[in-house]
Parts: sequence; C-alpha cells; structure tokens
Amino acid sequence: MRIALISDTHLPRGSRALPAACIERLRAADLIVHAGDLVARSVLDELETLGPPAVAVHGNQDDAELRALLPAERIVEAAGARIGLIHDSGPSRGRLERMRRRFPDCTAVVFGHSHIPLHETTPDGFAIFNPGSPTDRRRQPAHTMGMAHAADGTVRFELVEL
Repeated sequence: MRIALISDTHLPRGSRALPAACIERLRAADLIVHAGDLVARSVLDELETLGPPAVAVHGNQDDAELRALLPAERIVEAAGARIGLIHDSGPSRGRLERMRRRFPDCTAVVFGHSHIPLHETTPDGFAIFNPGSPTDRRRQPAHTMGMAHAADGTVRFELVEL
C-alpha cells in the first residue's frame, strides 16, 4: 500500500499551492495522510477530490471548522500496520521514546509542526517520520513530502524533495 504523507501546507496563502509533483504523488497513492496545519477546510476538500481516501489531524494553525471536524490524533490502519498521526510531537529531546509511549500499539508515528523532515527508527523497527512541508520550507533547503510503503504489518518511509 502506497501512502502519500504531507503536513504544514498552510493554505490558502496568496498564490501558494501544492506543487505539481506533490499532487502527482498524492493522486498515485492508495491513501493520503495530512499531519495538520491545513489551515482551511478547502484544503481538505481539495485533497478528497484527488482520488485516494484522505485522512488528517488538526494542527495548531487550523481554523475552528477543521478543529471541530478533525481529531488531534488518530491511528491509521494500513496493510496490517498501525500508524499514529499527530501534529505536534513536542520537543526534539526524547521524541522517539515519547511517541512510542503515546502510541504503544503502533508501528510508526507521522507528525508535522516543525516543517523539518525527520526519520528516526528504534532497533526493533518502531519509526517516527515528519514529511516536512510541500509549500512552506522555512529554513529547510527544499520543499518536501513523504511516501510510505506499508505491507505485512510494516512501514517503510521515504522523504521526497519537490
């Protein structure tokens, strides 16, 4: 199962839009996951028109409508794997262990908030992944998103520069 991962799109904002390469990967996925800070309902609506099912959590910049519609955290089932989804994973120190405690029955956790891509894994395979942002790179060298490949209860992550 192919999962397209995005976060921190912060749309609409001026002429900013999802890059064509991002939209292409979203359309080709089996599932779209957004880790918060969509900002407006129109962004979720746009994702839902691309074809694959779309799931999301709300972030700290999301409007009241999205906060009412989307949970702060959730678990996504994908090809036998359980993936925790949260916007803000807290401070970097102790993050991997903290996310494992928060989502004890999950194979991995996807989060956003910092706009900084990150992939860490424990020796036994538990992973945390931040796809960065396809629209607001802040101090990062490139706009990014993630792809995950789930099969037989495992998840493999890939960072994609756009």
